[in-house]
Amino acid sequence: MRVIVTGATGMVGEGVLLECLDNPAVESVLVVSRRSCEHAHAKLRECLVPDFRNLGAHEAELGGYDACFYCAGVSSVGMSEADYTAITYDTPLGFAETLVRLNPGMVFVHISGSHTDGSEQGKVMWARVKGKAENALMRLPFKAVYNFRPSIMKPTPGQKHIKTAYRVALLLYPLFSLFFPGMPLRDVARAMIHAVRFGAPKQVLEVKDMRALAAK
Repeated sequence: MRVIVTGATGMVGEGVLLECLDNPAVESVLVVSRRSCEHAHAKLRECLVPDFRNLGAHEAELGGYDACFYCAGVSSVGMSEADYTAITYDTPLGFAETLVRLNPGMVFVHISGSHTDGSEQGKVMWARVKGKAENALMRLPFKAVYNFRPSIMKPTPGQKHIKTAYRVALLLYPLFSLFFPGMPLRDVARAMIHAVRFGAPKQVLEVKDMRALAAK
C-alpha cells in the first residue's frame, strides 16, 4: 500500500511512520508536515506545507495513495476552544476533504483519543471537539474512515520526537498500565495498517479493539 502520514514530527506520528517504514505491506510513505521529520529511508518522501487547509500548490503530490494515517494534533492545555477547534477540527477536516477528492478509494485513519465525546454535547472541551472531528470525518465519502482512540502509548525504540515530560512519565509506564489501558505505539501503528488491509469491525476503535486488530 501507499500511505500518507501526518504528525511525523510528534511522538504518535513518528511512531506510526517508523512502523510503516519497517512493515513490508507498506510500499511507500509520504510525510505531509510543516517541517522535516528528520528521517531518511528509501520508502520515504516528504511534502512540506505551511497550512493543511490550503493544499492547492501540493495537490499533484497527494494523489495515488491508498491510506492516510492522520496523527497530527496538539494538547488542549492552555488553549481556548476556538484555537483548539481550528487545529483539531478545521485542520483535519480540510485536509481530508482534499484527500477524498484526489483519492476516493482511500482509507482514512484518524488518531483521536480515549474518552472522546462522540455526542458532541459533553462538558469537557477537548473531548467534545474531538468528537465533532470524528463525526465529520466519518461523513466524508472515503472507502472507509476509522477513528482510533488510544490511551497511554509506549514509544517505539529509535524515536526522536518525544517531549521531555513524556520521557519522564515513561518511567512510570508499568504502573500507569495497571490502571489505564495502554499499548505500545508500534501496535497502534500495526492496527492502523491492518485496518487498511483487512478492514475493522467498527469505525470508532477503543484500545481493546486496536489490540485485537494489531494481532491479526
